[in-house]
Amino acid sequence: MTQGAHTSPGRRTVLGAAVLGTAALTAGAAGTAAQAHGRPTGAHPRLPVPTVIAHRGASGYRPEHTLGSYQLALDMGADVIEQDLVPTKDGHLVCRHENDITGTTDVADHPEFAARRTTKSVDGTALTGWFTEDFTLAELKTLRAKERIPGVRQENTAYDGRWAVPTFEEVLRWAEKEGRRRGRPVWLHVETKHPTYFRKIGLPLEERLAKLLRRYGRHGAGSPTFLQSFEPTSMRRMAALVSAPRVVLLSGAGTRPWDFTETGDPRTVADLITPEGLKWIASYAQGIGPTLDLVVPRRPDGTLGAPTTLVRDAHAQGLLLHPYTLRNENSFLPAEFRRGTDPAAYGDVFGAYEAYFATGIDGIFTDQPDTGLLAAADFRAASH
Repeated sequence: MTQGAHTSPGRRTVLGAAVLGTAALTAGAAGTAAQAHGRPTGAHPRLPVPTVIAHRGASGYRPEHTLGSYQLALDMGADVIEQDLVPTKDGHLVCRHENDITGTTDVADHPEFAARRTTKSVDGTALTGWFTEDFTLAELKTLRAKERIPGVRQENTAYDGRWAVPTFEEVLRWAEKEGRRRGRPVWLHVETKHPTYFRKIGLPLEERLAKLLRRYGRHGAGSPTFLQSFEPTSMRRMAALVSAPRVVLLSGAGTRPWDFTETGDPRTVADLITPEGLKWIASYAQGIGPTLDLVVPRRPDGTLGAPTTLVRDAHAQGLLLHPYTLRNENSFLPAEFRRGTDPAAYGDVFGAYEAYFATGIDGIFTDQPDTGLLAAADFRAASH
């Protein structure tokens, strides 16, 4: 199955070329319209700017990637809610930040699964633990989710065990139900995790994801759904399958997307954020999701330096920018916004939001969407 997906281009190549051409025209038109209305050239016309994206749900308050975390984010008013997708042994897509579920479920407390603890190489990194691809969905559903970083978010541990690991289809049904109840669509930001790794072991993500998006009417260009991946080829593959807007995630400048490593492509993220690299991304995607350090680098002392030209250069290509991730706790903030010595205490996060919003980004991922929404409202009010 995997081999065939790579060696039978035919119809998919033709379809992909058509979709990519349409995407480029759509991105250009959207950029022109945004400029005409005084919006950033990459901004999505149906979302507020800055857009507040709930990172793994309201993960600052509930264990990440649970229906409880998603629901709280929606209740807080988040503009978009993120899901990360990995597969089970029997091919179901479930919402976990990683396929290694050691730290986000109670799997270690299940003696019946003790023998499944193993060491694997995932994108070149050796990991020891339990992995979703070794469990059927029925088995995975016997586990309960828990807080990933209890040392920083001790309050979240009160909810350990309350929710199961959700399937992406369950999330789509939830979003459909909540959309009807609220009279407006629930926006999702959906990431394919380690797509090359899963394709190599016979569990490709993109075709499964596209099938679900079509089933729930989220496959069109006007869908309230962003698709995202750290692997550009995953988004190029999705462009040949659905028309929902696509975002290429970008890690540190010196890093290399894993699909590039596998195929021998020498480019790094530093190459992709040049005008030429951004033009290439714009040929099949509508946005980028850079780490915040690519927008405003940190100095050696941890304070913010001068902004780069990334916002300007991406907007010049009609690309929106959804950088990641701003969190309230001192341990995650630039040094000048930390308050006190407790790494888990909240710092001057509103000051940090103001600094990042001032660069012209179109949105931001945050673990505390209520804080982000207040900061975005402050920024919009000050801008008028």
